[in-house]
Amino acid sequence: MQVTGKLHLGNLEGALRNWVRLQDEYELYAGIVDLHSLTTSFEDTSEILPNIRDAAIDYLAAGLDPKKTAIVVQSWVPQHCELHTLLSMITPVSWLERVPTYKEKRDQLHIASPSYGLLGYPVLMAADILVYRAHVVPVGQDQEPHLELTREIARRFNHLYGETFPEPQSMLTEFAVLPGLDGRKMSKSYGNCIHLSDTADEMREKVRSMYTDPKKIRKNDPGHPEQCPVYAYHAAYAPDTAAAAKPECEAGRLGCVAHKTQLADILIESLGPMQQRRAEFAANPDYVDKVLRESADRAREKTSQTMDMVWEAMKLR
Repeated sequence: MQVTGKLHLGNLEGALRNWVRLQDEYELYAGIVDLHSLTTSFEDTSEILPNIRDAAIDYLAAGLDPKKTAIVVQSWVPQHCELHTLLSMITPVSWLERVPTYKEKRDQLHIASPSYGLLGYPVLMAADILVYRAHVVPVGQDQEPHLELTREIARRFNHLYGETFPEPQSMLTEFAVLPGLDGRKMSKSYGNCIHLSDTADEMREKVRSMYTDPKKIRKNDPGHPEQCPVYAYHAAYAPDTAAAAKPECEAGRLGCVAHKTQLADILIESLGPMQQRRAEFAANPDYVDKVLRESADRAREKTSQTMDMVWEAMKLR
């Protein structure tokens, strides 16, 4: 997770819930990638440190157990940068220019002069994965191009210097794709999110502001739930009642205002237990910092072993 802003429901449903399940089956490293945040937010860095702790609190509140999972702040483990530098020497620029998210971020954020860091983002991501010699990476379908590039970089390194890295395989995860409040992809960069730290009142206000079916102008107009972000959230958090709401919307018997009120109640109830745990961790910042320090120690031990192998393979040690 990047820390360009507070974590949101898309992060929870797209990754965090799955990580919690996986920690009982795998040696899991859950990253807080502060360096990646600098690719688009390098001018004002004042919020990155507070956002790191905030993300760690969300990880813990969602159910990650620091006895099972290392919650790793990327910049606290210098081997990430060390490997990134070496991998960047063998990665053709043409490989990076074809990555879809590079063009997407450049265009959607109106970046007139992209930085080297933005172009090289996938190499740092590859280093984040390969420095742990990871075999499996849980990703959504939209991240598969990044992971394929990671495999290409691993293959090239192994071809040049000998078998060093396993080729990490994707564990494609099924999850509810939640749109942003404005109907676009939910993104911290777009400011269209419901955050995990939002209060009940903040959630109600944001749900009230959500875009709805553009063809449903009046309450009694027939709706098209498949085009409505409100229904997408309803289906994700309360599928049983969503099934009943769908024909009501389609028949024009369920208005958007009433549906939003219903959705706000559902979200507040569903997220209540996690938000209670979140408040407990937020009240104990010393514990959160201790978790991050101990996780960084574990990660540095693991990644130092990898870098010894890398330097030896390249005949630079």
